[in-house]
Amino acid sequence: MSASPYRTLCRRSLLSLASATALGLGLPAQAESPSWPNKPLRLIVGFPAGSSPDLTARALAEPLEKALGQTIIVENKVGAGGNIAGETVAKATDGHTFSVMINGNMTIAKLLNPAVRYDPVKDLQPVSLIGVAPLVLVAPAISLEGKAFFAAGAKAGNQWSYGSPGVGTVGHLGMELLKSRSALKPVHIPYAGYPQVFNAIQGGDLQLSMLPPALAMAQIQAGKLRGIGVTSVARSPLAPGLPSLKELGVQNFDLEIWNAVAAPKAMPREHVEQLAVAVSAIVRTPEMRAKLALQGWQVVGSSPEGLANRIQQDVQALGSIIREQGIRAQ
Repeated sequence: MSASPYRTLCRRSLLSLASATALGLGLPAQAESPSWPNKPLRLIVGFPAGSSPDLTARALAEPLEKALGQTIIVENKVGAGGNIAGETVAKATDGHTFSVMINGNMTIAKLLNPAVRYDPVKDLQPVSLIGVAPLVLVAPAISLEGKAFFAAGAKAGNQWSYGSPGVGTVGHLGMELLKSRSALKPVHIPYAGYPQVFNAIQGGDLQLSMLPPALAMAQIQAGKLRGIGVTSVARSPLAPGLPSLKELGVQNFDLEIWNAVAAPKAMPREHVEQLAVAVSAIVRTPEMRAKLALQGWQVVGSSPEGLANRIQQDVQALGSIIREQGIRAQ
């Protein structure tokens, strides 16, 4: 029987990694341990079945089983905004537990809530950044566009309001970061969830909000909201036709939501490297790119170092807002 395309792709990546090491590029001497994995792996997800992290984990599990040659059992450890799963992974010592996490659980979880019983920066190892997506700055359908919108918002000051699905959510922190980088000064109004935010914007009770593109674009295309711009430094294929906020004059602003694979600090480094090579190879295949695009993600498939850089960037940007304003998750 011939090897699966996923295993072949991962082996090629491992050979490339070994070749780079031989050329003195400073990569690990052994990217693959022949004795690992030697039993089924646990893939922990902090959100319920059918959620975006769960769909990503289950899409990844099957090809990863073929690449690693072991069964992968997806376990949903739901609660505390994904932090119960984060704690489970952080404390795992079996060498065969890892997770698909969203950015908050790998960056600012303990900054937002000191009672969280793990430190994502100290207790987790970055494996691979799977996919990214900008947020979309939206307004009522009758609003001005682009720079004219920002000019009107600057003039209105705190007479404008913005909504988010709760204190400490990325929609809240992203807007506070935008306020620190622009002349916009709207007041925050937290809601129970995105449906309530939609209704408030469409009813004229809010002037703006930041939404994931998978939610925002359907409302924009239906003419129920106006898209102002995306929060990434460049335009995004997930929000076609919308400018970046940088194009609209907002400087030093780059914010994306993302999901990634994380491992416990106890997992040996060579096993983390082996897992990273397999994951990054799989998510960059055409089949996985298509699946993740339907879920609202633009594929990356990074190295552990690439993910570590993204974590550091987010902790610096969002951590400063959290500390300056004393924001605590509710």
